[in-house]
Amino acid sequence: MCTNKVFKNFFLILFKHLKATSARYKNLTSVGEDGQVKIWSKSGMLRSTLAQQGTPVYSVAWGPDSEKVLYTSGKQLIIKPLQPNAKVLQWKAHDGLILKTDWNSVNDLILSAGEDCKYKVWDSYGRVLYSSQPHEYPITSVAWAGDGELFAVGSFHTLRLCDKTGWSYALEKPNTGSIFNIAWSIDGTQLAGACGNGHVIFAHVVEQRWEWKNFEITLIKRRTMEVHNVINDAVDLLEFRDRVIKASLNYGHLVVSTSLQCYVFSTKNWNTPLIFDLKEGTVSLILQAERHFLLVDGGGLYLYSYEGRLISSPKFPGMRTDILNAQTVSLSNDTLAVKDEADEKVIYIFEALSGKPLGDGKPLTHKTEIVEIALDQKGLTSERKIAFIDKNRDLYITSVKRFGKEQKIVKIGTMVQTLAWNDTSNILCGIQDTRFTVWYYPNTVYVDKDLLPKTLYERDASEFSKNPQIVHFVGNQITIRRADGSLIHLNISPYPAILHEYVSSSKWEDAVRLCRFVKATATDEDQTIWACLAAMAVANKDMATAEIAYASIGEIDKVQYINSIKDLPSKESRMAHILLFSGNTQEAETLLLQAGLIYQAIQVNINLYNWDRALELAVKHKTHVDTVLAYRQKFLEDFGKKETNKRFLQYAEGLEVDWNKIKAKIEMEIAKERERAAASPAVRASVTVQQ
Repeated sequence: MCTNKVFKNFFLILFKHLKATSARYKNLTSVGEDGQVKIWSKSGMLRSTLAQQGTPVYSVAWGPDSEKVLYTSGKQLIIKPLQPNAKVLQWKAHDGLILKTDWNSVNDLILSAGEDCKYKVWDSYGRVLYSSQPHEYPITSVAWAGDGELFAVGSFHTLRLCDKTGWSYALEKPNTGSIFNIAWSIDGTQLAGACGNGHVIFAHVVEQRWEWKNFEITLIKRRTMEVHNVINDAVDLLEFRDRVIKASLNYGHLVVSTSLQCYVFSTKNWNTPLIFDLKEGTVSLILQAERHFLLVDGGGLYLYSYEGRLISSPKFPGMRTDILNAQTVSLSNDTLAVKDEADEKVIYIFEALSGKPLGDGKPLTHKTEIVEIALDQKGLTSERKIAFIDKNRDLYITSVKRFGKEQKIVKIGTMVQTLAWNDTSNILCGIQDTRFTVWYYPNTVYVDKDLLPKTLYERDASEFSKNPQIVHFVGNQITIRRADGSLIHLNISPYPAILHEYVSSSKWEDAVRLCRFVKATATDEDQTIWACLAAMAVANKDMATAEIAYASIGEIDKVQYINSIKDLPSKESRMAHILLFSGNTQEAETLLLQAGLIYQAIQVNINLYNWDRALELAVKHKTHVDTVLAYRQKFLEDFGKKETNKRFLQYAEGLEVDWNKIKAKIEMEIAKERERAAASPAVRASVTVQQ
């Protein structure tokens, strides 16, 4: 088992002078050997004494929202809110005295280091995510890089660079004595350490690596990248004027930000990059979609085309770009989604081209805090979906485009640790509990929820160890990073992606042939791909293909229902029953009412036992009140019950049920609908095509 080392070396420079730096804070906090934790104003006025410990306090850190303070007390870590009477969280973190702690505002993770010679990574609830092996000497310093992707560890003659999950990228052994404190530069490319021998050590992060398809790119120096094409072994060197801060490789483009400029390379031509000056601040995040890319810096969000044209700069109230990361921002060709850090239950969704809020302008709101979001990448804007994981580790999916409708957020997974959308088709993968799962057609939950389990691919995930992360989902290959830093590559079936392509092009005959081919090859996935086709056909209202697909997976009751839909006389009735088939009762009723098919709307509610709504429609439109009462009476008689609903008792008073008259009225309604359908050439044509 080999650990993939993205960063191998540090350039080390020793200086004999320490340069003090300052940061912009509203409040300062101090701790000391007197055991007191104090809060101060910027001008040096004592605001409050937050805590009085009986033991020395050696380290302190602000929480991400600046509403809590983390500090050490012997072997304990303590999180104390600033509000009086709020609950204090305290736990034993080390077997020895804790010397240093840090809390990152982007990933909300905590570092601790102690005299037990270990460093540990914690979540904000005090649950350990990583614990290192014992070192030779006590760990005297730990510090997060600003973006929360890396942290540094200092000890006696030791400087270590680690991933946020805990595993080590690089280890250096400088002759410095103990490194007592570490501070990162704002851009996260270099750090300084205060050493026990009176020197200051400076280190620069190099040998970062990016991969996409057949290209492998390595930052070999601070201003130089090496491009390696693994197919033909061609090597190109990319030189930059300033040091490289961030880079992203995807969708056939390499986007690189330096301290002053942005470079956009095409993988087809490395010699002529597009270069433009950055507006302000240091880029903290680059996200790519097929048509454009997003730069995030301290000044805002900026969406650029690959030609270097500024497309839009979305904004929302209280936006803080300094704490955004790849889990809280997601980009597709037409949509940008950003999680609100002030209210973590809210996701703001914008049109990519205009930067304006999407749909009715209201953000998407969930019932609990959201920890990770991801937009699907293909398809129409009107069908765009967003998947997200909440703090309970439940996975949900919903549509991003809404116009005043109630949000239909559906849960499709539990105990999900990580997720990713495919880059070329709307296939979703994730690791939930001990299973690796691929949702070949997540939209199935809106079409036929009972069919969803048949559209999944699952396998055991125990080989990925604890806390694995999905790095890429490109083509049919999924790359997963284990907790020890090693990479695992999984390949899934290519057939679902081909099926998505056929359906997006409305090549239904080709889609059916593909499913039959998969069945003929006697693979285990023939039922899965037929189930995907059934859901896709219903979503696209191609009931002929849906009938074939449902028949192939043995869903005979649904085949019979589809046949009954095909026999309906009018286009509106057929469309309404297709909506009913997908569980969209309200939309089906609205469609029938708009088409003037009042009786059919009433009958739909009777069939679904929505008695109050059926009576409401009958009374409102002054028709078929007796029909509703008759069916209600028959329903109660079948179950040996008596009527107790006051509204039904009121309208049933003095009314005798005559089933012959009711049946005659129903037949008249059906005849009217047939006459209406026959009167319209367009409808006659659609009936012919549908049947």
